[in-house]
Amino acid sequence: MAKAGTRGGKRSSWRGVPRWARMCTIFGVVLMVLSGSVLVGYHALVARYEGAVGKGDLFGDEAAGATEKKSDIKGPLNILLVGIDPRDPKTPPLSDSVMIMHVPAGLDRGYLFSLPRDLRVDIPAFPKAHYSGGTGKLNDAMSYGSRVSGQNPDAAQGFELLAKTVQQVTGIERFDAGAIINFTGFRKIVDAMGGVDMYIERDVKSEHRQPDGTMRQLKPGGGGYLGPQAEYKKGNAHLKGWQALDYVRQRYPRNGVPDADYGRQRHQQQFVKAMVSQAFSADVVTNPVKLDRVLRAAGESLIFNGRGNSVVDFALALKGIRADSIQTIKLPGEGIGTGSAYKGERLLPPADDFFAALRNEQIDAFMLEHPDFKQKTS
Repeated sequence: MAKAGTRGGKRSSWRGVPRWARMCTIFGVVLMVLSGSVLVGYHALVARYEGAVGKGDLFGDEAAGATEKKSDIKGPLNILLVGIDPRDPKTPPLSDSVMIMHVPAGLDRGYLFSLPRDLRVDIPAFPKAHYSGGTGKLNDAMSYGSRVSGQNPDAAQGFELLAKTVQQVTGIERFDAGAIINFTGFRKIVDAMGGVDMYIERDVKSEHRQPDGTMRQLKPGGGGYLGPQAEYKKGNAHLKGWQALDYVRQRYPRNGVPDADYGRQRHQQQFVKAMVSQAFSADVVTNPVKLDRVLRAAGESLIFNGRGNSVVDFALALKGIRADSIQTIKLPGEGIGTGSAYKGERLLPPADDFFAALRNEQIDAFMLEHPDFKQKTS
């Protein structure tokens, strides 16, 4: 495997508006899992805000004339969660974070795994966007698919091509739900909950933020930043919204993340469990004012498609899932090329075995035989 440090600066440009949304999918996971398990006693309240959640034809069902409607939700389920950078509306969106939540038939636990944004993939042809297909990085698929002649890019249409690409990578025949989450709403939800408690596994310094949360200045001519850095010390910490998002987006060895993008994925998944645990606290559940803020932030940050089922339907279906029943997964992978020759990431052959187990509902047995796939969460 190529050393993480040899390609840290080659994966994407960090100038201008930072790509905050690499963590935004986590809120999507929390919404799917948390809404039912914590708020099941508040069904009417959840329903009140369901109308505020953005809706989009993320899978092309409506365009194809589908009128699918289910009376109940049964497992197994696969839910695709994508975080995007809230960019200029004229700029095609990039899927800076891609996560899949697999829920077995019992609907009482989940397996959460990430796909590298730089994963080299075959992107299928997509006539809607006049895209003929080709090879590229995973986060390009949403951008290519979002193109609409004479109009601003359509993120929902881009999601459709991304979903088709991920299906090819994993062999998943069909996603049961999907969501697009943006950074602005994510930070609001963290702050609405009063922040989050989590364990910081090692000392990390911020690439972009100063200790007070303001942005560091670019060096004249580029090539780095000036000014003091926000720091996250090893141990238990209580993080505000901007701090949580800043911490989990760090991916450079020079900032204390020796395993680069894989370390960032691990921090993201650690944060999922911390976020869910925080939301279970009585401070949130029994506080109607705070709960109201959380739900409002949810509606502002999410575009959801349940293939005929609403957010409330999924919330109630997943009410049995708890923080300790979410198993985070680390897929084995490596870089292609190093330094200026870096071309992206690839998954190693054992990942295909994991995908096969997922498709065949044998994931529990697979995990018993492959404990190395369990992501470190503390």
